[in-house]
Amino acid sequence: MIQTDIEHEDASLRAAGFDPAAPAAEALARLRELHAAPGVSPAAIARALGAIASAEAAAMLAAMEAGATGALRREVRRALFRLRQRGIAPTAAATAPARPAAEPPAASGLSALFSPVDADGARIVWLLKERRGGGIARLWGLLADSEGLINVALSELSRRELRTERAEMERRAGVKMVEGDARLADYVLCEAFRRTPPEKRPQVGNFLTLRMEIVGSPPPADIVHPIYAEMASALEHEPAMDLLKEPGIAVWKFPATAIKAYADEIKSIQESVLVLNRVQQEARINIVVERAVGELLSGERATAMRRRLEDIAYYMARSGRREVAGWAAAAAARLRDGADTSRIPFFQALIRAQLGAVFAEEQEREREEPRLIMTPAEAMRAQQQQQARPRRR
Repeated sequence: MIQTDIEHEDASLRAAGFDPAAPAAEALARLRELHAAPGVSPAAIARALGAIASAEAAAMLAAMEAGATGALRREVRRALFRLRQRGIAPTAAATAPARPAAEPPAASGLSALFSPVDADGARIVWLLKERRGGGIARLWGLLADSEGLINVALSELSRRELRTERAEMERRAGVKMVEGDARLADYVLCEAFRRTPPEKRPQVGNFLTLRMEIVGSPPPADIVHPIYAEMASALEHEPAMDLLKEPGIAVWKFPATAIKAYADEIKSIQESVLVLNRVQQEARINIVVERAVGELLSGERATAMRRRLEDIAYYMARSGRREVAGWAAAAAARLRDGADTSRIPFFQALIRAQLGAVFAEEQEREREEPRLIMTPAEAMRAQQQQQARPRRR
């Protein structure tokens, strides 16, 4: 939202009779009265609630979140995050309505297996259903972040065959598959199918038909990721920098076209003849990095990053690495709640690492391709060196 729009909305709320300096009970009562008033923005009410250090304010925000979508939902989550930072959170009863209706109890006989997320965001998911007459139906899906659902197949296996195929796949891939929530597996497969590009849809076009053999309910449109309940105690802590060492995070990259503009801006600061010292350079570079974090980790990119963090945390928790799972879940929660990522050290380090990779690639190209044109800074240094040389008589 544009800053001037926010200021206008907040001014309209105050004009309608809300006093930010009023006692908490009085301020909350007035916000309840204004909740449906004409000319009052729900987003302004959410921001006002986020500034009231009260469990009742958190409960009102939780109730708003249940029916909110889009920009309003992000504003509500930012307000809830601000209250959580002050040790205030809505009660379980208040947050219960926020769970999507499209998350029914797991069907009897359903189970799932998950592979880890690889460097390209690819993974394998098995959705399994026990047959009454014996044996297991397996819906096998290969998916990737950028391509959606790549391949899908349905097969009938005995338990022994299933164990053999699992062991063989783990041996070939060098990874371990872990057991997990069948509802999550179903959602991951359905979401991947929805993200499949039209030109690649024909090769997985029978997915919904195959799925009906396993799951009779409609495809889920949303889910509360189970990692948040499982790692609830870790969510209030800042994500550790060591998370950047994990393969699924370390190799994650923004599109080159998205990050290059920030790399070019930093390079121009480093080469500028107007910036006199290192301290000035670092101050300006920090501003660019913070802006890059805020802009790159927004919208669809923030959603994609959150999903990867959620699934990495889920796999780690089930493979015995609960500390790393907690870091990843905490980072995902920051994105989920609309936190100001530009101020969070983990996300700053993530962007700096990617900017560093861009600079390294450019330096490698420069070493391979000698340049004929100097930058302004190089030209000035060359001139200064020339002037400093003693003249021969």
